[in-house]
Amino acid sequence: MSTHDLPRTDPHRLDHLRGDLDAAGYTVDGVEELLGPVASAALHREEPVPALRATGPGSSAPERASLVRLFVLGTHVARADAERAFARLGVDGAVALGLVAAAGWGAGDPVRAVVDLRPYRAEDAAGTVDWWLASDLGELATGRALRTDHVLGVGGASTTLAQVTVRDPVGRALDLGTGCGIQALHASRHADAVVGTDISTRALAFARFNAALAGLGADRLELRSGSMLEPVTGERFGLVVSNPPFVITPRVAGMPAYEYRDGGRAGDAVVRDLITGVGQVLEPGGVAQLLGNWEVRGGQDWDERVGRWLDESGLDGWVVQRELQDPAEYAETWIRDGGSTPERDPEDWRARYGAWLDDFAARDVTAIGFGIVTLRRPVSGRPTLRRLEERTGAVQQPLGAHVAAALAAHDWLACTDDAALASTRLTVAADVTEERYLTPGSPDPDVVLLRQGGGLGRAVRAGTALAGLVGACDGELTVAQLVGGIAALFEVPAADVAAEVLPAVRGMVADGMLTPQT
Repeated sequence: MSTHDLPRTDPHRLDHLRGDLDAAGYTVDGVEELLGPVASAALHREEPVPALRATGPGSSAPERASLVRLFVLGTHVARADAERAFARLGVDGAVALGLVAAAGWGAGDPVRAVVDLRPYRAEDAAGTVDWWLASDLGELATGRALRTDHVLGVGGASTTLAQVTVRDPVGRALDLGTGCGIQALHASRHADAVVGTDISTRALAFARFNAALAGLGADRLELRSGSMLEPVTGERFGLVVSNPPFVITPRVAGMPAYEYRDGGRAGDAVVRDLITGVGQVLEPGGVAQLLGNWEVRGGQDWDERVGRWLDESGLDGWVVQRELQDPAEYAETWIRDGGSTPERDPEDWRARYGAWLDDFAARDVTAIGFGIVTLRRPVSGRPTLRRLEERTGAVQQPLGAHVAAALAAHDWLACTDDAALASTRLTVAADVTEERYLTPGSPDPDVVLLRQGGGLGRAVRAGTALAGLVGACDGELTVAQLVGGIAALFEVPAADVAAEVLPAVRGMVADGMLTPQT
């Protein structure tokens, strides 16, 4: 392992570094304020020119501008400017931490970043977090294709997993494939102890640095080297989170394999093995949440293949497919992610593209799904939850609290028969609204939709009886009393109304649109 380009932990110097970053206002809000909306938006599109202009000479926040130019844009700054940005730590201290390299000691000599170090803010089910996170410099900063042992920073997938994770207090949590350590940091806020594993020793070095910078000691976070579940064989955890190396990459000569995304197995075997095997390390009632890709093969629906994995796992399972790409789209996405473009090297692009398409064709893959998997080991008995659904629209993040509530609602429904449901008082969730669609001139609506504003943003098409019942669910009357009132109003048997509405009521309780008053 190369160590010259890895960050190093030193408690005294890290204290100085935190002080410098704070003093410079090097925060998410501070960087956006410095860049302004135009340059910030351009930077999100991987276009650095407006940001370079916004951080040039004459900046209103020169120390912050130097840090952005160093760690975000990958641009040299003069040593004198770097010394002002690192007023406590000093350039030599930043060199000692493995953050920068200095070409000399003169005021005008260039200093460049060795790693990416940027502010991070996110909201999960436990609240808002603000940290600084180090990772390898990206292609925008280096101008080169990524190295195969590249340690990725926080991307969209990382943020999605952090926001969807259940944040109930647990004794031990496992971050499988920790990378730069972001999921472990999130878990540390509600777990007594966290174990982070990764096959990449470089990733573990970054995770160790980030934990130390965030003030998380080795007594709370243990980092272990190894593949998948091997480093924790025989142990049990209340929570397992994983953003695994799920990208489906051709296993052919000449195709680079990136440690952060390629699990080294054919097809979607990494995700399959994790779903079917993670129950070995879950304590009873323990939850595992992960992201993944899965292949959709000719003649199958996506949920057939993934559903078999759930059945084999022996766990409660809930899978939400968020995206579906055809093989060509998928190939283009991940070839570009590795730094290859048709403009840069047309021959290399065609070769990689062809290898990807050949690999998918060999297994009759017609599409590739991406989604969120939530698994739970039953406290006792057999699994009772098996849910596979597709939700491709926008959702209201963070979803962790919604997922936790949905698991609790499922458990309540599993031991509540229709008679018990009928005797329950329900209230409508605060985010549920009713939409009515009428033909012009008609006194009655053609369609009534009950729409969820949070969670997964579900919409339930309601008949007159269901709409009336939900509209009256204020916790005062039982479901049976409401059914009786609706039956009397329409002069129909109460049993007929119950048969119509109770299945839908169950579904709305499961989805958090109706809440039992217990």
